[in-house]
Amino acid sequence: MYDINVLYQAKSVQDAIELHLAHPEADIIAGGTDVLVQMREGKRAGKSLLSIQGLDEIRGITMEEDGTIRIGSLTTFSHITNDPIIQKYINVLGEAVDMVGGPQIRNAGTIGGNTCNGATSADSTATLHAWDAIVELTGPNGIRRLPINEFYIWAGQVDLQPGEIQTGILIPKESYENTHGHYIKYAMREALDIATLGTSVNVRLSEDKKTVERVRIAFGVAGPTPLRAKTAEALGNGQPLSMELIEKVAKAVVPDLKCRDSWRASKAFRTHMAVECTKRAFIESVKLCGGEL
Repeated sequence: MYDINVLYQAKSVQDAIELHLAHPEADIIAGGTDVLVQMREGKRAGKSLLSIQGLDEIRGITMEEDGTIRIGSLTTFSHITNDPIIQKYINVLGEAVDMVGGPQIRNAGTIGGNTCNGATSADSTATLHAWDAIVELTGPNGIRRLPINEFYIWAGQVDLQPGEIQTGILIPKESYENTHGHYIKYAMREALDIATLGTSVNVRLSEDKKTVERVRIAFGVAGPTPLRAKTAEALGNGQPLSMELIEKVAKAVVPDLKCRDSWRASKAFRTHMAVECTKRAFIESVKLCGGEL
């Protein structure tokens, strides 16, 4: 069924690095929800594979001493959705990854595989961008950390150096403290579909709930890589909360978009939906923060 040349099984992160350096032609496989499908379709026929599935050291969710939330790269979507730390502090991420495929995919697919694919349509990526996630990479020269927006280079391309393995995704305390967000996936059908547009917004309000201290807006499928609408964010930060402000911020996302025409949707439609979804996600985020409009 699967035309595999050689399967290497890593026993530890260090072993994975050494195997990756010794066999650079081998594709890394974790949950296999993308790699095995592509292999069955013939796109990776005859490839060698390096499995990291058994590395429990990079699986699970913990909170570090400084409040940083660490998500191991082998953590499945189902685990993320049901984890108490995620539910308490970044529930929107659990909601976003719960829109990936069906239950079987969510039980096997990993957050590391979802991000390392470099796909702008991945349901986790807009939210990770909106929450200033940091990608942790471990390689022959040690640990390297970089903001997730720098990890994405172009469509399907990420910044993984020779021998490197993605070992974690970090969400700093400053990014999630007193902050609530909402994700909207627009697709042609409600289930088992790739996003036509993904919109993730999070908001932090002042103590009296009258001022938008900070707003973050990110999109998937609005460009070749996930992106932040920083022009709109700057317009909303520090401003008195009102429906007029939300509408103004939503319209201001347009200059930062890099939408294109495709068989799924036209550039004009994606742009229209980006404005509307920003407005709706902004309103919902304000409600989650306890604000009134």
